[in-house]
Amino acid sequence: MSESKRIKTALVSVYHKDGLEEILKKLHQEGVSFISTGGTQEFIESLGMPCGAVEDLTSYPSILGGRVKTLHPKIFGGILCRRENDSDLAQIAQYEIPEIDLVIVDLYPFVDTVASGADDKSIIEKIDIGGISLIRAAAKNHKDVVIVASKSQYDALATILNEKGAQTTLEDRKWFAKEAFAVSSGYDTAIFNWFDNNEGSSLRLAADNAKILRYGENPHQKGVFYGNFEDMFEQLQGKEISYNNLLDIDAAVSLISEFDELTFAILKHNNACGLASRSSMVEAYKAAFAGDTLSAFGGVLVTNGVVDKATAEAMNSLFFEIIIAPDYDLDALEILSSKKNRIILIQKKAFQPVKQCRTLLNGVLVQDKDTHIEKAEELKVVTEKAPSEKEIEDMLFANKIVKNSKSNAIVLAKDKTLCASGVGQTSRVDALLHAIDKAKNFGFDLNGAVMASDAFFPFPDCVEFAKKAGVTSVIQPGGSINDKLSIAYCNENDVAMVTTGIRHFKH
Repeated sequence: MSESKRIKTALVSVYHKDGLEEILKKLHQEGVSFISTGGTQEFIESLGMPCGAVEDLTSYPSILGGRVKTLHPKIFGGILCRRENDSDLAQIAQYEIPEIDLVIVDLYPFVDTVASGADDKSIIEKIDIGGISLIRAAAKNHKDVVIVASKSQYDALATILNEKGAQTTLEDRKWFAKEAFAVSSGYDTAIFNWFDNNEGSSLRLAADNAKILRYGENPHQKGVFYGNFEDMFEQLQGKEISYNNLLDIDAAVSLISEFDELTFAILKHNNACGLASRSSMVEAYKAAFAGDTLSAFGGVLVTNGVVDKATAEAMNSLFFEIIIAPDYDLDALEILSSKKNRIILIQKKAFQPVKQCRTLLNGVLVQDKDTHIEKAEELKVVTEKAPSEKEIEDMLFANKIVKNSKSNAIVLAKDKTLCASGVGQTSRVDALLHAIDKAKNFGFDLNGAVMASDAFFPFPDCVEFAKKAGVTSVIQPGGSINDKLSIAYCNENDVAMVTTGIRHFKH
């Protein structure tokens, strides 16, 4: 598959010219001639290199305010001509069409224009026509033509020029064609999604920057992450991040984003095993760790505050895989970095997608992300006894945790501390009993604690068990036809209950 081809003529039409200068100079040194339009032609000529004008080749000027520049048989004929086809060669000779061996093009910044909040007219004008057509034509004819469709491919072209001169193999050209279709499909996806305006008439996804992971969820499974992890995090040290690490990191940042006050959480297998809100970082960590000193081993630590020396000293003896924070004091970082495999991340921003996707059966499920955070004024007191202000604070605290726990889930909390949770159970009663047993095993006094449930209680058994364990207030979505039975039990046993009207299943 070597089939080497020499680049003799290049069509260059780019919106952004950063990083292009050295490539153009190298091509010029190799004897490659240039064809271009407008600003790109001026740029090439400003470097002291000759450049033919598309207008001179086509005998047509740029028209319709620049909408039509390169759309002409003398351009596309030179790109699409099959060099081994005698009929094609005869026709381009007849119509005096030059062979074009290299196309360097980028596209109007449609995505950036949408993100800027521009009006519809401005956005429409950034739908590239000529550029996308050049990309498809050159990629289709990759047997003879090299297509560079993005600035991200400049380095690959520069490497070839430095190693081989103006010669490319079929393998080279096929790779550039593949990358070109990735660019064009991603561009069209962005345009469709803008027109669709979240109606969901079709599903179009495009993600770049593939990172091959060591393996997937298990060693026998392949795993790839598509995205810009570096946009959200700076990794200060540690081993390569794995598939399961990414799942835990996502769960950790989703959970911690729910809290405004200083909070520390420890997660294991995407669920919180310890969490506390305090006025000081070290106290928040110690309270979170006390929630489950066994599960914390090998866990993921996350906080919404700056990690100080005292906290670093308190946690350093614990084996954990990852810590995530907005920043670290230098003396804290010195302590934490003593374990070289420990992954230390700075979270740059709390970006959260608005949609979630999951493949299953022969299709894809898409839903809005559960971003609702209950507030005190939204709670409906359904019992004769109203909760105290402190109980309301604890219930809202617990509700944030149960929302981010695998269903069926029950959370027991007190004094803005996670006492215990029961998660991923097939029975809500089992989830509660597991939480009660766990809280007792770790020495928590549940008298005055609150209970949060991710879904309604179909029977009063949960509130009965909770009351006997010491729970005095309950927060749940409500909506069961048997709500009255749970409410009646609470009224008879001096327990306060509030409903939110919002279920938080997580499967």
